[in-house]
Amino acid sequence: MPVVEEPRRADREPAADHSAGAHPGGDTAAAPVGGRAERRRAAKGRGRRRGAAGPATPPPPTASAAGGAPMTRMEARRAARAAKESFAVIASRAVGEIFITFGVLMLLFVVYQLVWTNVQAGMEVDEAKNRITEDWAKGGAGAPKAFEAGEGFAILHIPKLDVAVPVAEGIDKEKVLDKGLVGHYAEGALKTAMPSDKEGNFAVAGHRNTHGEPFRYINQLKPGDPIVVETRDTYYVYEMASILPQTPPSNISVLKPIPDGSGFKEPGRYITLTTCTPEFTSTYRMIVWGKMVEERPRDKGEPQALTG
Repeated sequence: MPVVEEPRRADREPAADHSAGAHPGGDTAAAPVGGRAERRRAAKGRGRRRGAAGPATPPPPTASAAGGAPMTRMEARRAARAAKESFAVIASRAVGEIFITFGVLMLLFVVYQLVWTNVQAGMEVDEAKNRITEDWAKGGAGAPKAFEAGEGFAILHIPKLDVAVPVAEGIDKEKVLDKGLVGHYAEGALKTAMPSDKEGNFAVAGHRNTHGEPFRYINQLKPGDPIVVETRDTYYVYEMASILPQTPPSNISVLKPIPDGSGFKEPGRYITLTTCTPEFTSTYRMIVWGKMVEERPRDKGEPQALTG
């Protein structure tokens, strides 16, 4: 009987090793030769070589909760709502903008009252002076009683205060006082004398603040300070006599021919200056009185009260 020789182990194992050692990624590296233990060690070595190329790139971070877990759809919606401005924030911003706008408007109003009204009044005063002096040069004006409401007929000088302001008939706020002029009390129960009258009280009103503020500093007048009324024909010179720092607007007795509180005891030729007080209010009235001490024709030149 013929004897069949068993193939050697070395002849069988290469084929088995070739199929078992193929790299799943198509690696054609030579399969190790040897037993099962050697093949395992070789496979571990190849794994280490492939991992040495660099660490695996971690997946991109995703929105997560505090614990690091991915955010649910509900959590994402809540986060989006939180990112939006609340109604309270929007409302507070709107209120803030309204207050800022209101503040700017108030500032503009203050500038208008304290600055621009004085600028306008200054222009009105200059025009009124020009009209009065031109009328005097033409020989116009006529009798004092012929003056119409708002018509200028004289110039009031207060040398100590550097005031020279036209005097107009009436105390209308819009037509007279707000134009920077001084108004003569000439209507109804408030009607007072003219400087040319031989007896009586020539009473005038003027603004203390804004609109030219011709009477702003009349509280600084002292007894003996001159007050001059210049008309077409005559200079009427008064001397300041007394002051009433505060009285209600309803107290019209200060305008009487012999003014109450003035200290005058008998008929004479007086002047009364009235204005609002305290400053920037119209709560009370301040009153300054004077007594005529000189009547000088204009053709004789200015009185010493204006030249000295």
